[in-house]
Amino acid sequence: MLLQQFYLNCLAHASYLIGDEASRTAAVVDPQRDIDQYVAFADAHGLTIRHVFLTHLHADFLAGHLELRDRTGATIYLGDAASAEYAFTPLGDGSVVEFGRTRIQAIKTPGHTPESVSLLLWDLDREVDEPYAVLTGDTLFVGDVGRPDLRAALGWSAATLGGLLYTSLREKLLTLPDSTLVYPAHGAGSLCGRALSRETVSTIGAERRTNYALQSMSKDAFVDLVTADQPDAPPYFTDDAVLNSRERPTLDKTLAREANQLSLDQLLALREAGAQVIDVRDAAEFAAAHLRGSLNVGLNGQYATWAGTLLNRDRPIVIIADPGREHEAMLRLGRIGFDHVAGFLRDGMRSLDGRPDLTTSTDRVSPALAADLLSSSRPPLAVDVRAPAERAVKHIHDSISLPLNHLAERLSELPRDRPLASVQELAGGLAAWETAGLGLEA
Repeated sequence: MLLQQFYLNCLAHASYLIGDEASRTAAVVDPQRDIDQYVAFADAHGLTIRHVFLTHLHADFLAGHLELRDRTGATIYLGDAASAEYAFTPLGDGSVVEFGRTRIQAIKTPGHTPESVSLLLWDLDREVDEPYAVLTGDTLFVGDVGRPDLRAALGWSAATLGGLLYTSLREKLLTLPDSTLVYPAHGAGSLCGRALSRETVSTIGAERRTNYALQSMSKDAFVDLVTADQPDAPPYFTDDAVLNSRERPTLDKTLAREANQLSLDQLLALREAGAQVIDVRDAAEFAAAHLRGSLNVGLNGQYATWAGTLLNRDRPIVIIADPGREHEAMLRLGRIGFDHVAGFLRDGMRSLDGRPDLTTSTDRVSPALAADLLSSSRPPLAVDVRAPAERAVKHIHDSISLPLNHLAERLSELPRDRPLASVQELAGGLAAWETAGLGLEA
């Protein structure tokens, strides 16, 4: 049996290919939407992908099950509590898919979502009495468990799902042998949990000893624990959970439709008609010069998550990128189901040469200058746009908290008669401030 983990850092997402050398058959679990890497790995090992499993209907990304079905003819498997527009094979408690000397056995583990399943892996050449590993989806992470509040918009209360999660963990997963390897669908940085480890594999025994949510407690105490202080989920999470149950265009068709090179005049006309303009260049390049009214979400960070948080799903998107990176920008939006890109600006910012009337810059100040301004007789207001959990650890004295994902709706809270330190961007952020030896509060 071959077991290969594929980790996508920008979404903190782990997917898996399970291959059986005897039967030359492979299965893919929780694939990302761009599937070339799975097909390439299977081809390199002489395998044919015949099965694709979703441990649940994911909220934080659009899965590649339809792409694999259409490319390879693979059968789709979901938990039997799922409902979907496409054909799938339902997995009940104990359902088995076996190929060659590899066995995949489903365990119903509702809680993160009502249809969640975990997948036991058996390498029958290695051991027939105990499973080799369990793919836990978003039910159990390394150091954490899946949050139960992401289905609230679809009619499921966090308390109800939290109770189901308590039972799934204790009566299903924690009954497995301590040696069973644990392979989750996410690591640190995912918003599907609160305290995920940077490690992407563990064991049942290690999680039993160290995972805060698996310690001895009542069901009520567990529900209180896993529903408290969860980070805000981006609005696209509910949309993606629904899209993962629907028949929809595959990524290759979407990208072919979106790959439109736009002249500056075409971009301006689209913007006038309501399109959103996203500039995906590095923050320093954006600060030096950018199209007035464009939004900067750089490709070098958590691009998809922040773009999905700040962009509107109901308005077309136009991309400004360094030439050659437009496809990456569209693909990464496609990973979260943002398939409404109208095109990209031909030649990027070079198209704006000679048009100073359309460009502006952002005033970036060093930590030392920012500190001088903040200690002056008429100091600007320091606006901290980080998440509340980050601010709780350390922040600048007398700054106010206005998280970025709520900034637009709360602009009225900012004073009109005082300069704002957020308009003068602190170059390097809080890390640069701290490196400069300037004061912070906890």
